[in-house]
Amino acid sequence: MTNSQKIIAQELGLNEKNVASVLDLLAEGATVPFIARYRKEATGSLDEVAIADIRDKHEVLTALNKRRDSIIASLTERDQLTDKLTTALQQATTLSQLEDIYLPYKPKRRTRAQTAREKGLEPLANLLFEQENCKLSSLVAAYISDEKDVPDAEAALKGARDIIAERISEDTPTRTVFRKIFTVKGICTSKLARGKKEEDAATYKDYINWEEAISKAPGHRLLAMFRGEQEGLLSLSIRPEEGLALNALSQHFVTSGNECGKQVRLACEDAYKRLLAPSLENDIRTELKTRADIEAISVFASNLRELLLAAPLGQKRVLALDPGFRTGAKLVCLSEHGDLLHNETIFPTSGAAKEAQAGERVKSLVAKYDIETIAIGNGTASRETESFVRALNIPDVTINMVNESGASVYSASEVAREEFPNEDITVRGAVSIGRRLMDPLAELVKIDPKSIGVGQYQHDVNQTELKKSLDDVVASCVNSVGVELNTASKELLTHVSGLGPVLAQNIVGYRAENGAFSSRKELLKVARLGPKAYQQCAGFLRIHNAKNPLDASAVHPESYKVVEQIAKDLAVKLPELIGKEDIASRIQLEKYVSDQIGLPTLNDIMKELARPGRDPREQFTAFEFADVHKISDLYEGMTLPGIVTNVTKFGAFVDVGVHQDGLVHISQLADRFVSDPSEVVRVQQKVKVKVLEVDAARKRISLSMKNV
Repeated sequence: MTNSQKIIAQELGLNEKNVASVLDLLAEGATVPFIARYRKEATGSLDEVAIADIRDKHEVLTALNKRRDSIIASLTERDQLTDKLTTALQQATTLSQLEDIYLPYKPKRRTRAQTAREKGLEPLANLLFEQENCKLSSLVAAYISDEKDVPDAEAALKGARDIIAERISEDTPTRTVFRKIFTVKGICTSKLARGKKEEDAATYKDYINWEEAISKAPGHRLLAMFRGEQEGLLSLSIRPEEGLALNALSQHFVTSGNECGKQVRLACEDAYKRLLAPSLENDIRTELKTRADIEAISVFASNLRELLLAAPLGQKRVLALDPGFRTGAKLVCLSEHGDLLHNETIFPTSGAAKEAQAGERVKSLVAKYDIETIAIGNGTASRETESFVRALNIPDVTINMVNESGASVYSASEVAREEFPNEDITVRGAVSIGRRLMDPLAELVKIDPKSIGVGQYQHDVNQTELKKSLDDVVASCVNSVGVELNTASKELLTHVSGLGPVLAQNIVGYRAENGAFSSRKELLKVARLGPKAYQQCAGFLRIHNAKNPLDASAVHPESYKVVEQIAKDLAVKLPELIGKEDIASRIQLEKYVSDQIGLPTLNDIMKELARPGRDPREQFTAFEFADVHKISDLYEGMTLPGIVTNVTKFGAFVDVGVHQDGLVHISQLADRFVSDPSEVVRVQQKVKVKVLEVDAARKRISLSMKNV
């Protein structure tokens, strides 16, 4: 057991053996979804969140150890490494501790203290710092020298104070104490930037002359202020009250009231204002930014998961409309498999004649292509287009509004050009709307998650960490649902455990050349897809109507033999086990436990045999907005149905059908105290809201979910 494994286990409250197993599996190339689903015996049934936490913590510790090794190498090279210093470095558990220890030895640009040392003033600094038997005139006289550019007593004292100030600012225990003072007592003060007028910073008017303890400042406010500062509109200070900090520093270092003590007090003030406070403020800013990033990324990831796992309509024949006023509505007809059958443009909002013509055309296409549902994008002219379609009273055809965020990004992407090389972006966008209704997950994986519109300050957070988190979410969702091998797009296959873009493309290419896969084993014939990739991906890929019924389930091929043995012991054929919910009660699972398979996996197999290939997503239910189309249709006290489009730390945004989402502030989410909006609402949730206030000029709608 390595030290890193022990630290991870302790910090995450996990079993050391399970942590070691996870790290071994990750080192072997196993993915998080694979480990969570198919290696429960090794991990103690840890879920994806715990496994990802272990991975992330290990990466942090690896980076810490790499930096530690670099520091030790640097000190060794300069012959500055001592046993005491080595021990201190080895005991450091955070990057900030490591850097504080290294700071006095770190090569740096020329400082005032270095200049003073070159003038021979370090002995004077030492005498002043001792604060004993202090007679300044006699102490200083020996250090006045025109040759060393120390013309008088004041120059000598100033140089000595520079040395003391640097010594204080680089003292590791002092930095540790003051780091805590900054964290606990620090205040974030935001003001209008110098030279700017309030109207220049209208977007940030809430943060002009704003003060807040950083220990209580929520991430979204910090990110807003950081953005305002970056744009040059706000000026930020993140420090404790200066008097409190200076008193704490002086009380620690000033041990006498004599003249030397007064010099040390002056050095303390200089050390704090010039060196310690700016340095620690930078560190605290980094920590606050990291904290805010984690919070924002967590919100984004949670929202994305809900959006990706939104209920699919399923394989239905769809007529999809991407509405517009001047340019008309782009119309496409899709098969139950999402294939484009027809496209054209209609003009349902351009006068009575064209509206009548459009109506007849829609009815004709519904009949011709046996359309089962109509999907309408929720952008410009969406409500008008919806009214037009509903007025047609087409029997046995449902009408659904679809969130089209990101559809335009998809339509202009390389993915869309590959799928529809002969169609323009308007056709591609309408197809995306229709397919998104049929299977949100399969369609949304084609779009950069940051373009889907469910984030909070996504452009301000650490982009590497954001991508990593969102990639985890997409992979988790894709693998939890499972992927139909013979119909999945390259983009969907890319996110399957163990595959990636190259193998996904090779699978699609193999499928095009050889026809549909007849078994999972056939995957081994795909170029560059070897045993390791097969082990990682096979359980997440489905082949409906395969010769072996287990190929349509989440049972991993490595467990087929045990299922076959169960069938043999029950004297039934393998297909007779599928869909039988009483299998577990008819056998003793303990009988099938071996070195390769344990009870957790056997229990998963039983659940899967009872409901093979079950989609974990909810059943689709239709939704219809109230008869409101624009902000002016709203009034205070009005109760409306709506759909949650985004959840943030300060509340939830809800689409009520007027082209402008309203905000349900966290204080209006429930008839009780809510600390986190995600406890109450989630993206795509259908809710009822009451209008509190309408500001048409600023396009702001305040909503409430209390007593609705």
